[in-house]
Amino acid sequence: MTQINFSNLGAAATAEQKRLAGYKAMLMVCTGTGCVSAKAFSLLDNLKEEISKRDLDKDFLVVGTGCNGFCGQGPILVVQPEGVFYQRLKKTDMARIVEEHLIGGKPVEDLMHRDLSSNKPIHKMDDIPFFSKQKLIALRNKGLVDPENIDSYFARNGYMALKEALEKGSPKSVLDEVKTSALRGRGGGGFPAGVKWASCMAAVEKTGKEPVVVCNADEGDPGAFMDRSIIETDPHTVLEGMCLGAYAIGAKEGFVYIRKEYPLAVTRLEKAISQARDRGLLGDGIMGSDFSFDIIIHRGAGAFVCGESTALMASMEGRAGEPSPKYIHNVESGYKDRPTVLNNVETWANIPVIVDKGGKWFAAIGTGDVSKDPWGGSSGTKVFSLVGNINNTGLVEVPMGITMREIIFDVGGGIPDGREFKAVQTGGPSGGCLPASLLDEPVDFDTLTRAGSMMGSGGMIVMDDHTCMVDVAKYFMEFLKDESCGKCNPCREGTVTLYGILDRITSGKGVKGDIDELERISRVMEAGSLCQLGATACNPVLSTLRYFREEYDAHIDEKRCPGKVCKDLITFTINDECNGCMVCAKRCPTNAISGEKKAKHTIDQKECIKCGICNDVCKYDAVNVE
Repeated sequence: MTQINFSNLGAAATAEQKRLAGYKAMLMVCTGTGCVSAKAFSLLDNLKEEISKRDLDKDFLVVGTGCNGFCGQGPILVVQPEGVFYQRLKKTDMARIVEEHLIGGKPVEDLMHRDLSSNKPIHKMDDIPFFSKQKLIALRNKGLVDPENIDSYFARNGYMALKEALEKGSPKSVLDEVKTSALRGRGGGGFPAGVKWASCMAAVEKTGKEPVVVCNADEGDPGAFMDRSIIETDPHTVLEGMCLGAYAIGAKEGFVYIRKEYPLAVTRLEKAISQARDRGLLGDGIMGSDFSFDIIIHRGAGAFVCGESTALMASMEGRAGEPSPKYIHNVESGYKDRPTVLNNVETWANIPVIVDKGGKWFAAIGTGDVSKDPWGGSSGTKVFSLVGNINNTGLVEVPMGITMREIIFDVGGGIPDGREFKAVQTGGPSGGCLPASLLDEPVDFDTLTRAGSMMGSGGMIVMDDHTCMVDVAKYFMEFLKDESCGKCNPCREGTVTLYGILDRITSGKGVKGDIDELERISRVMEAGSLCQLGATACNPVLSTLRYFREEYDAHIDEKRCPGKVCKDLITFTINDECNGCMVCAKRCPTNAISGEKKAKHTIDQKECIKCGICNDVCKYDAVNVE
């Protein structure tokens, strides 16, 4: 491979752009994890076969991309540059698309996305509401590049920001742009990246030790897949961001800490690092300059607490992944006691764009006045994984300051089956659950914190009116108690005790005084935990108490679950709407339902395990849940 230097990077980009322009169309098949689980690789191979056997290889290029973002509609194919969007594809659909669309010139409408209200097909991806309010920075290349081909990244002006910084800029100029951008860390803490980098440089000057940069890809929140998808989709933007950060602070060594549960992301990251080394973009004398820097992958074993900075450093050093007190910060003494800059995947992915377009451009997006104070607002965009009881699940990137209503109802398409919105949980398992009354609040770091939740890494779980908020708090507390490292008493004992009380309440055994005890323990955890896992673990409890107190009272005082979820507090019965179709009886796993055909059935309460299958399969609203 040709070694890239200042003079030929632009030529390499132009050559790849010219090559791609020679095709009539590019067929971009999503091969992110979600689509891969729906056999996207097989579809990719089948599409290549259909193109090849018609001798169309010179006219149409089939490309496997990373995550397109519209995960609930996968597998996905986008025909570029037309932007025609096909979804939920099967193997047999490939020949139809080739024959009818590519050869015949008529897009296949029955394979397109349809408007939720009119049911009319939407031809272009940009016209689909899911994409219309998004603004892409970290995800700017999603669905447009081959994550396993560095030339594809070159064609999108990849590594040009690094070239300009090395050729015409300086470490100070890079740092100044990041400071001006007021970019706050996207991993959860929201600490201004420029301030962190400057603090690291001050520590280097003071100690004389060589600094390190680290990318935190240890994303373990239930329902969250932002960082994994960015690496699967566009690994080189993360590498370029890390190179720029290393150049700014004078680091020669970098690490990506990524969990083993992300095999596709790890594979693509390994290929990207290897390609960057082969082309002279990592290693000694990058692009012929005097800047040398390389990146090593460190695989985590899947401990949630290792997403915490000091626990991550301990794990990298081969010690138990447990947090340390924060009176000494990582920027002063992190990996192997060296000054260390740690940012998450999304933060690094923003850096090339900030350096390329300027910090002022980035700072103009979002909320608040960050011109004088990096803590003065929330600049830029944020990537969210949008999941739960919502029509459009997937990965979205929206400007800071957009309202939750816009995300959930405009981008997300609202709640399925005509159900009512009840709550949204933001910020991962340690985030809070926010009610409908806050739907018009802006989504930014400070607003979410004031509301009793947090930005976190960007998980967003939507819940409808069939949700029990006490059960939700118990669910997250069960996760957190298992993920606590156990080093400090408030977290180790607090999470277990909170879970025990919540379990008792949802079992119908709650007593007066339980709510006071939940609040007391939560305050102790907030004040006394060693790290933010323990200090924020009580957020699901405190936020549901704050906004859904009546549900706790119903469980304790009335032995009733308003959400009709808690098994010990509900009963399934069959009403007079039953026509004896026998579907529920056939599906009941314990044979608790009996009755003659075309006659009303009954449920034996002693045999019923309250699984809810009868209610799910009944088409006649004949099952009561009380």
